[in-house]
Amino acid sequence: MTTHNLLVELFVEELPPKALEKLGEAFAGQLFEQLKAQGLTAAGSQVTPFASPRRLAAHITQVAVRAADKPVRHKLMPVSVGLDAQGQPTPALLKKLQALGLDAAAVPGLQRAVDGKAEALFHDSVAPGASLPAALQKALHEALTHLPIPKVMTYQLQHGTPLPGWDSVQFVRPAHGLLALHGAEVVPVTALGLSAGRVTHGHRFEAAREPIEIAHADHYANTLRAQGAVIASFDERRALIQSQLKTAAAGAGQALQAIEDEALLDEVTALVERPKVLVCQYEAAFLEVPPECLILTMKANQKYFPLLDARGQLTNQFLVVSNISPDDASAVIQGNERVVRPRLQDAKFFFDQDRKKTLESRVPQLAKVVYHNKLGTQGERSERVRAIARAIAGLLAPSGQPGGGAVLAQAADDAAKLAKADLLTDMVGEFPELQGIMGGYYARHDGWSEDIAFAIEDHYKPRFAGDELPRGPVGTVVALADKLETLVGLFGIGSLPTGDRDPFALRRHALGVIRMLAEQQLPLDLPALLEAAAQPFGALLADPAHSNAQLLAFIHERMAGYLRELGASTQEADAVIAAPLRASQLPQALAAVRAFAQLPEAPALAAANKRVGNILKKAEGEVGGAVQPERLVEDAEKALYQALQTVAPKADAAFERGDYTASLQQLAALKGPVDAFFDGVMVNADDAALRANRLQLLQQLHQAMNRVADLSRLAT
Repeated sequence: MTTHNLLVELFVEELPPKALEKLGEAFAGQLFEQLKAQGLTAAGSQVTPFASPRRLAAHITQVAVRAADKPVRHKLMPVSVGLDAQGQPTPALLKKLQALGLDAAAVPGLQRAVDGKAEALFHDSVAPGASLPAALQKALHEALTHLPIPKVMTYQLQHGTPLPGWDSVQFVRPAHGLLALHGAEVVPVTALGLSAGRVTHGHRFEAAREPIEIAHADHYANTLRAQGAVIASFDERRALIQSQLKTAAAGAGQALQAIEDEALLDEVTALVERPKVLVCQYEAAFLEVPPECLILTMKANQKYFPLLDARGQLTNQFLVVSNISPDDASAVIQGNERVVRPRLQDAKFFFDQDRKKTLESRVPQLAKVVYHNKLGTQGERSERVRAIARAIAGLLAPSGQPGGGAVLAQAADDAAKLAKADLLTDMVGEFPELQGIMGGYYARHDGWSEDIAFAIEDHYKPRFAGDELPRGPVGTVVALADKLETLVGLFGIGSLPTGDRDPFALRRHALGVIRMLAEQQLPLDLPALLEAAAQPFGALLADPAHSNAQLLAFIHERMAGYLRELGASTQEADAVIAAPLRASQLPQALAAVRAFAQLPEAPALAAANKRVGNILKKAEGEVGGAVQPERLVEDAEKALYQALQTVAPKADAAFERGDYTASLQQLAALKGPVDAFFDGVMVNADDAALRANRLQLLQQLHQAMNRVADLSRLAT
């Protein structure tokens, strides 16, 4: 069957830049999948997406003119229902045939086949394969219907309708052209009130020809580049911008480099059709403003790439990705320099004005800022965070944590008191992303110590997956207090995340708590932390014990995800979480479990552990007390007891010194005695005293095996 390559392009007004890459991939992917489902593509067919500010397109190789015919078998009904005793068709069968467009003449051609327990009648036919125009029309409809459009526009059609200006369609942006070529031939399809042709349009200002006629599907990208000054491929434009940024930075000064920001690079790629990177600059006096402010205003407002020196310090130069390439770029450079200057002046003004008032003087105003209608104001929240921070410092003091006790409690209290004050500054009001960061700058200006300034800056950390943790014990305590206040408070009023909805980012807060406890090795128990965090809420929480139990289960779920990110399997993560360990012990416990799982004895011991657990669960009454050696009768139970007397102290000693891997590996010596015990000993003996002693032996075995992890979770 003859095949050609297919090109489909939808030409539209400027698409939303943050959604462009996904729109392009979805449009091409849907077209390809729909044509594939209708049998128009070959085994080796490939799809290439194109996406520029004003177009979505797809190039698909080896597309047939018509799909192959397909045999179709329709099950009609059981033979006993469709034919009477004389083999003649019943009214039910004739009615069924009529529904398929057939009559009694089709009865002799019906096939009989066993279907389940009964014989049934089938009608075999051949369905003609779909033609490309019909298949592409359906594929276009499905592709446009299922695009991940952030927000739909409704607009009126001006041409090709019975009532121009009255008929309307909905799409992400008004569409002005449809191109569909199968090889060199136009495919007659329609979409969004447009009829397909071979004409498209190039760059708004720099196209060599307008409009542009595409002669062949395979000439699309090259023709657009040569005649339209457009690079249609999103990936190609992105790579070109990256290369130009590197070259321009090197030309701007020794060891200079553009700031790395993948999201900004994607957005700029979606804003230009043929990129040209230019070097601009602003007055060095603006560098007195914190670099975070300057970088944010350049990136967020102007889509510029600030330049950093060899030490990573901000310079007064930046890169612009222009959509035009004039012979003399000086006007473009001067225009961008003129545009950025007011933005930088605003940042400098905010910074200067904010420093006229101390952070501490702003704290009382937090009482006027609503935090949550059920949890009070930011001022009340700040007081709760202070109380929780003091409690955490107290919990750390007996552990010998550096800086624990009264000194840490006072520093954490001061930092927590000031942490939210920068919400009331002009700079944070303009750039909410700078909350915490500006508080650190203003705290230093007010004369507070570096520990306090770092704690204010870091108390939101980690802000996202992979973000760095707070610096120093003061910052860690305040960050923990802030996240625990949010978690305990919102769980306490029943504001829990559901499905994909998590408006208060409680999953991220829980993961932040886990990371701080685990990666900074904080010897804190989660139940004690949650209880301490609930105290400052007082009567605001109806049933803190119940809500904290829910929150603890929620955090345990996040722990399992955290361990899986560290490389754990689901079984390994479950085994570690099931053990009564602190969060600070999770990484070491996981490493121990993974090492244990590699031992040849591991599968048998895990299975035995599971069996022991089941026996103990089914035991009548409470199993406890010490094993009485004189009541051990069988050689196998005596051998297991002796092995436990040798192995358990060694495993416990390794556990106490934090060597969990050695603790678990000691258990390998128990495989033989455990196997022999279950082969030769009846646990549920008729003699009650004998049965109780054997259950006590299994209880001792179970405790020895499950200090680091619940090894039964490793059993397959």
